[in-house]
Amino acid sequence: MAKQKPLKVVVATRLYAPEVGAAAFRLKALVDGLVEQGAEVEVITTRAPKGAGVFRPPYRLTRWPVLRDPGGNVRGYVQYLSFDIPAFFRLLAVKADMVVSEPPPTTGLVVALSSLLRRRPFVYYAADVWTEALSAMEVPETVKRVMGALEGFVLRRAAKVIAVSEPVAGQVARFNVPAKRIHVVGNGVDTGVFSPDGPVAAAAKPYFIYTGTMSEWQGAGIFIEALPLVRERFPDAEVRFFGQGTDEDHLKALAGTLAPGAVYFGGVVPPSEAAQWIRGAAGALVSIKPGQGYDFAKPTKIYAAAGCGTPVVFAGQGDGAAIVADGGLGSAAAYEAQAVADAMIAVLADSTLGGTQSADARVAWVADHASLAASGRVAAEAVMKLGNTE
Repeated sequence: MAKQKPLKVVVATRLYAPEVGAAAFRLKALVDGLVEQGAEVEVITTRAPKGAGVFRPPYRLTRWPVLRDPGGNVRGYVQYLSFDIPAFFRLLAVKADMVVSEPPPTTGLVVALSSLLRRRPFVYYAADVWTEALSAMEVPETVKRVMGALEGFVLRRAAKVIAVSEPVAGQVARFNVPAKRIHVVGNGVDTGVFSPDGPVAAAAKPYFIYTGTMSEWQGAGIFIEALPLVRERFPDAEVRFFGQGTDEDHLKALAGTLAPGAVYFGGVVPPSEAAQWIRGAAGALVSIKPGQGYDFAKPTKIYAAAGCGTPVVFAGQGDGAAIVADGGLGSAAAYEAQAVADAMIAVLADSTLGGTQSADARVAWVADHASLAASGRVAAEAVMKLGNTE
C-alpha cells in the first residue's frame, strides 16, 4: 500500500516570527501544530524588520520586502497592498493542497482569488473581525462599507473559518457564513515565556504596565487619565507602555498634559523582555473602549500578564472584563477614570502589603485555559481535518 503524501499547506501572513506581535505568535503556533501532525508547510510572509532577530525553522519560509510605516509596522492600506500584491503572484506559483490566510481582509482577498484560480480550498484565521474594528475608528463610511463587503466575500468563500473565540465566531456568522464552516479554537500566549519564572525588570518606583497594540478602540488613555488620581494616594506610581499603535501619539500628548514624567513609552520589545517588565509590575493594564462594537474582544495581554502571575486591571465591559472577573485574574472596572483609579489603587495597596496569594491561581488558570501551543494544535487539527476531507 502506497504511503499517503503529506498535506501541503501554505500560510500567507504579513507578520511572522521572529517579528513581535500576537498574529506572528498565533500563526507560528498553528504551523508548529501542522508540522507536528505531519503536514508539509510553507510560510509566505514579509522580510522581518531590522533587529527582529534570526529565525530558521525546519520548514520552508519565504520572505518578500514590504513597506512599513515610520514605526516599522506593516499597518495601513498602502503597506498591506505592498505585501498582498506580490503575495497574489507568489500564491499562484506555489503548489499546495490548501492555503491559510491571516487578516487583514485584503490578504484574504488575494488568497481567495488565487485559490479560486488554482482550484484549491483556503482557510481564514479570524483573530478578529475588521469591520467591527473600523466601526470604532474615525474612518469614512465608504471605506467601512467597502471593507465590510470585502470581508464578507472572503469569509463566505473560505472552506473553513477559524475563530479565536465564540464572540468572534458570532461576528463571523453575521456575514452569512454557515455554522458548520466556523471552528472555534481559542487563543493564548506562550506559557514558556510568560511565566512567573525568570528575570524581573528593576525599577525604582512602583509601576503599571501596558503591553501590545495601542489603538483607538482600546482607549488606553483612560489609564493616563486615572494616574493623577492614583498618585494622590501613591505619589510615585508610574505607567509604562510597551508596544505601538495608531493611538500612540495621542497617548504621549495626553501623558505630557496629565502626568508629565510619570508615563514612559518603551516601544516594541521582544516577548522575553516584556515578560520581565510584567513580572516586576504591580499590575497589568488592559482596556476596551465600550460602545465601539468591540466588547467581544479578549486581548491576549490579559493572558500574558496572568501567566506571569501579575494581576490585571481591565477597563471596560464585555468578554474581556468577564474573563478577568470570572477567572480571578484581577479587577474589572467601569471605563471611567475614578473607577479605574480605584482598581489601580487597590492593586498597589495589596502589593505593598505583600499580597501574592492569587498569583499561583492566575498562572494555573492560564495554563489550563490560554496556552498558545494548545490553541495552535486545535487550529492545526481543524486544517488537517478539512484537508483530509477534500
